[in-house]
Amino acid sequence: MFSGTGIYSIREAARLIQVPPRKLGRWMFGHNYFSKTTGARLSSSALWTPQPVAVTAPNRLIGFADLLEARFVSAFASYGVPLRVIRHCLASAQSLYRVKYPFTTLRFKTDGKTIFAEAVREASANASLVDLNSLQNVFREIIRPSLYAGIEYRGGNALKWYPALRREGIVLDPARESGRAIVEDTGTPTDVLYASYVAEGATPRAACHTARIYDVPLRYVRSAIKFESHLSALNH
Repeated sequence: MFSGTGIYSIREAARLIQVPPRKLGRWMFGHNYFSKTTGARLSSSALWTPQPVAVTAPNRLIGFADLLEARFVSAFASYGVPLRVIRHCLASAQSLYRVKYPFTTLRFKTDGKTIFAEAVREASANASLVDLNSLQNVFREIIRPSLYAGIEYRGGNALKWYPALRREGIVLDPARESGRAIVEDTGTPTDVLYASYVAEGATPRAACHTARIYDVPLRYVRSAIKFESHLSALNH
């Protein structure tokens, strides 16, 4: 396996960024479908080629950079931006910035509005269903500071991601535990702590017992429980 890239199944990645697995799979690997108009079999290509995360892999896997970029794609999609606009915006930004994952860059945060507006105009010229005015006005709402706040950068590249407030001590670091969500100070996966807490009865005493078993400060066990409980609630 390739060190420092992170390894996620589509299901796990979808859980972490709160996207339906089927939708994320289509973004990452493309899909075939039938046209409702003609009945013809058509195909939609992947938005980009995922990181190589393993020499041989029985399942479809993606890397840490893919995970973060897909999180931004999800932000666009949640505001009703059509995939063709997202695709055009992505391609333009890739070409301009000369990077594979432009949405995650801080540069896109500051000057991506122009690229997005051009992508909307391009799509609008070919599809009357795209409401040019409404889409052009949502960029600031989509690319909000909170999308970038938890990402730690080095040399313009995303190094790690804190999915909650940093004081919670939860991080996704592709160089540690294959990018799983962990307690940063101890390296203990949050899902392991949460599973122990649930198995012990999901009580305050269970949290204390889990902290003793795994030698993790109780406040970080509570952070892990909060984080995993939040993900579970969002994905059910």
